[in-house]
Amino acid sequence: MPTNKRLQHLLELNFAVLFISTSGALGKYIDLPVPVTIGLRAVIAGIFIFLFCKWKGFSFEIHKGDVRTIFLSGLLMGLHWITYFYALKLSNVAIGMISLFTYPVITTFLEPLVLKTKFQVIHLLLGILVIIGILLIIPSFSLEHDYSKAIVLGVLSAIFYSFRNLMTKTKVIQYQGSVLMFYQLLVISIVLAPSYFLMDMSNISTHVSEIMLLALLTTAIGHTWFIYSFKNFSVTAASIISSLQPVYGIIIGMLFLKEYPEFTTIIGGLLILTSVVMESLITYYKRSE
Repeated sequence: MPTNKRLQHLLELNFAVLFISTSGALGKYIDLPVPVTIGLRAVIAGIFIFLFCKWKGFSFEIHKGDVRTIFLSGLLMGLHWITYFYALKLSNVAIGMISLFTYPVITTFLEPLVLKTKFQVIHLLLGILVIIGILLIIPSFSLEHDYSKAIVLGVLSAIFYSFRNLMTKTKVIQYQGSVLMFYQLLVISIVLAPSYFLMDMSNISTHVSEIMLLALLTTAIGHTWFIYSFKNFSVTAASIISSLQPVYGIIIGMLFLKEYPEFTTIIGGLLILTSVVMESLITYYKRSE
């Protein structure tokens, strides 16, 4: 591949990661009940992705035996977003995003249990590195402390996301990634529909532009663009580059929300991101053997 093409693909992937990274600042800024925000995000993004799939001519046909798995993966995606946004509300963009980014290492522990693959001892060491990073982020662990609650919710969000990814992984060979994303968004939209009637939406008019950005830029464009980057990069290479998400997210939070992470948060985040990059590199070299 020519150098200019490689550079173009690398820039495209980085833009996809940058767009996805806007979720932290937008989730923190939007002053609506979290289920309402997530429900609207799913509805609007679902419409955009549906139109995209129709334009590309993708089939929406799902085999009967896969309906349960896709439905559960949609529920897990919704739980991932809800717990992540609550973590952002209780803390800041840095803590919310860094806590969430424990998911690659968490996945390495769950994958042998879910997909019956072989567990490696190095993953235990990386898990310990993640725990040390989390302990550095927490000022003093107490469930009465909002930051502690945020980290618990962030890690819980990472667990939901890991399970969702593992379930989706079993179906990506059969179906287009955008089609799977559409059905997951459809599940979230239906499940969270009652929140529009049960929760306060009085100030929704002041957040229309932010919700549109969250749905279109973060979800529809960012996630779809990231999926399509797999044509030019291995999944592992894309995952390594996606480790920039917390970095981009923290910078966006600093620029637009004036949130500046503490020194211990930076050190803890670096330990967690180091474990994520190491895990991705281990996976890459294992596949190269």
